[in-house]
Amino acid sequence: MNSLTPIISTITASFLGSFVEVVEAFTIVLAVGVTRSWRPALTGAALALAVLAALVLIFGPLLALVPITVLQFVVGVLLILFGMRWLRKAILRSLGVIALHDEEAAFSKETAALRQQSEDRRADYLAGLASFKAVLLEGVEVVFIVIAVGGAHGLTLFAGLGALAAFILVMLIGLMVHRPLATVPENTLKFVVGLMLTSFGIFWTGEGLGADWPGADLALIAIFAIVSLASFIIIRSLRGSVGNSTAKAAQ
Repeated sequence: MNSLTPIISTITASFLGSFVEVVEAFTIVLAVGVTRSWRPALTGAALALAVLAALVLIFGPLLALVPITVLQFVVGVLLILFGMRWLRKAILRSLGVIALHDEEAAFSKETAALRQQSEDRRADYLAGLASFKAVLLEGVEVVFIVIAVGGAHGLTLFAGLGALAAFILVMLIGLMVHRPLATVPENTLKFVVGLMLTSFGIFWTGEGLGADWPGADLALIAIFAIVSLASFIIIRSLRGSVGNSTAKAAQ
């Protein structure tokens, strides 16, 4: 169990984080394919995937040149910042401060923009560019998650497998339903991924600083539980204050 903990947690974090990003990219590619044609949609997506593959091939081997303690510390700090960003947005969305992400609305917005460009001579180019940008921007976050979650413990392969599984699952579901995956509980997924990335970040920052965690890798579970508890306490306290503010405003 001690040796399986980092592998299972790495695959899970990479899968869930990648799943969210792939869903968002898929929505734009689907909009391009349905509104314009599948040729620019798939061409743009393929070019973006080629760029992402090049980034992985270039920067992946460079990680081996960095001392492990330095890598753990740097990646740990970045994961804390990245995870806290996801947590903050998920908490604010759960409180109603920020609107929930709506894939149907994003799909409608993108199709409307593409229809406006349909008379433009560069319509195919603009459609392909939209697909390219969507896949590249969301893909960069996937690459970061894979490298960050897997790199500090030499588990990049397992993180990559988690991301690949997410990609295949979204593509299969998307091709079957042929519509935006609006029913995916995206905010819940982002909340869980935020908890996991923050927990990884705390764990690896501690290791980079030379901390000897009790239970070794099993400490990840305890850190995740503590971060989760703290987040739920924050949500309950903020929900109470938001409710009081709403009641006062109504009076």
